[in-house]
Amino acid sequence: MELTKVTALMKATALEVAILAGHLLLYPSGIVAERLSPAPASAKRPSTSTTSAEGSDPAGAETSPPTAIARGGGSRPVILLHGFVDNRSVFVLLRRSLTRNGRDHVESLNYSPLTCDLRAAAELLGRRVDEIRARTGHAEVDVVGHSLGGLIARYYVQRLGGDSRVRTLVMLGTPHAGTTVAPLADAHPLVRQMRPGSEVLRALAEPAPGCRTRFVSFWSDLDQVMVPVETARLDHPDLLVHNVRVSGIGHLALPVHPTVAAGVREALDAGGPVASGARDEGPGSTSVA
Repeated sequence: MELTKVTALMKATALEVAILAGHLLLYPSGIVAERLSPAPASAKRPSTSTTSAEGSDPAGAETSPPTAIARGGGSRPVILLHGFVDNRSVFVLLRRSLTRNGRDHVESLNYSPLTCDLRAAAELLGRRVDEIRARTGHAEVDVVGHSLGGLIARYYVQRLGGDSRVRTLVMLGTPHAGTTVAPLADAHPLVRQMRPGSEVLRALAEPAPGCRTRFVSFWSDLDQVMVPVETARLDHPDLLVHNVRVSGIGHLALPVHPTVAAGVREALDAGGPVASGARDEGPGSTSVA
C-alpha cells in the first residue's frame, strides 16, 4: 500500500475514533424521541392516507394538494433517519447545518432498537411522513438516511409507495448491494437483511418503473463498514440516482463532516448532489482529509 494511502487511512481511522468517542457521550441524549414541532398556523392538511400494500399507492392518495405552502410556502420538511444500533443523536451537527442554512423544519425519527425487520421500520417511516405532511401542509418531504437508515428509506420509497411523498432521498454510507463486514454479526436479523443477496436487497433490485423520488448516495473510499466500499453506490436502471464519492473519511464521519453536510444541503436545496467541494462521481471525487 502506498505511503499516501496508509497516511490517509490512519487519519480517517483517528477521526473515526474521535467521532465515536463524542457520539458515545451524546448517545443518551438521543434515546428519547424528540418533541414534534407544531404545525404552522396557515398550514392546510393534505390527504394522509397511508400505503396499504407493498409497491402501490392507496386509492385516492393525494400527492399534490393545491395549497400555497405545498407549492413553496417554506422549505420542505426534512426527516433524518439513523443507522443500526444508533439514534437521532448522530445527526446533531447535520441538523444544525440544515437549520442554519434555511431548513426551518427538520425532524429526526428513532426506530426501536428492538426492531428486527427493516420493512417494519420502513412502515414506521411512512406513518411519520404522512403525519408530517398533515401537520405542516407540505405535499412532500425530504429524507436523509445514514447507513441502514438510508436502506429503510429506500425500501419505503420503492416498495411502499413513498415516491409520491419523498422528493429527495439522500443516503450516507448505505449498503445498497450488501456489506460483508463483521460476519459474526449475522445473528441479528437486521444485519442479515444487509447482506448481499438478502430478500430485502433482492426486492430493492427489482424493476421500479416510474419512481419519482430523486436519490443521492454518498459513499467513501475509506468506509470500513461498507465492504466492499462500492456497495454504498446505488446502481439501478429505473431510479434517478447521483452517486457522490467522498475521500478521506470513514463511515461514522459521513453524517458529521462539514463537507458532506454542504453536499447534503445542496442535494436538498438545488435538486442535485453537487456542492462546493463535492462533485458528482464521474468528474472526480472530493477529498476531505
